[in-house]
Amino acid sequence: MTTAMTAGETDSVDIRANLSAVNAAITAAAVEAGRSASDIGLVAVSKTHGPESIRCALDAGHRLFGENRVQEAEAKWPALRDEYPDLRLHLIGPLQRNKVRRAAALFDVIESVDRDEVARALANAFEASGVARDVLIQVNTGEEPQKAGVLPADVDAFVRSCVDEYRLPVRGLMCVPPVDEEPSLHFALLGQMARRNGLDVLSMGMSADFAVAIQFGATLVRVGTAIFGSRPASG
Repeated sequence: MTTAMTAGETDSVDIRANLSAVNAAITAAAVEAGRSASDIGLVAVSKTHGPESIRCALDAGHRLFGENRVQEAEAKWPALRDEYPDLRLHLIGPLQRNKVRRAAALFDVIESVDRDEVARALANAFEASGVARDVLIQVNTGEEPQKAGVLPADVDAFVRSCVDEYRLPVRGLMCVPPVDEEPSLHFALLGQMARRNGLDVLSMGMSADFAVAIQFGATLVRVGTAIFGSRPASG
């Protein structure tokens, strides 16, 4: 089981300074790309980090966060949302069908829709609750067998299915490029698919490559290590 960062570990990481540095880098990349930094959202990825680390970011004024697992998020975020009701939380990890209702109740945006059974379950959850969350479709741009995501050849049909059949509020696409390939190729591909389908949101780029992603049109970048430091060791 992954252990959350303790208060002592939090003290060794200057989260406020890290956030400032990442935001400055986003601004610099946006200027270089001829874009406005205000058009790029920074999703602070807090998976495996505890409430004290997250509260440091919240106290610094940050409000947009990402988590990978529903169960972990349920243990941390309801209390934090009571303290900071204007925060927004994205699910950026794979979503299992049996956790769809819980995810729909907790997250503001679901970034990892990648198959019909999840799309159908989300549609049912939204209808039952009367509250629809924005969704992104995760694309497996590298066609990696071990990785979640719709294959590029299937994206157009899946977008149509989500919108026309399931009536989901699909806002954009998300990808995680292969670690051993040039990310710009995958960012360019995701942008092409989004434009082809009339989608405005591109969630792409992480701590090591978010500046490149911004050059290729990212509207959301997902940054964890550069803000919170290394993930706590499993125990």
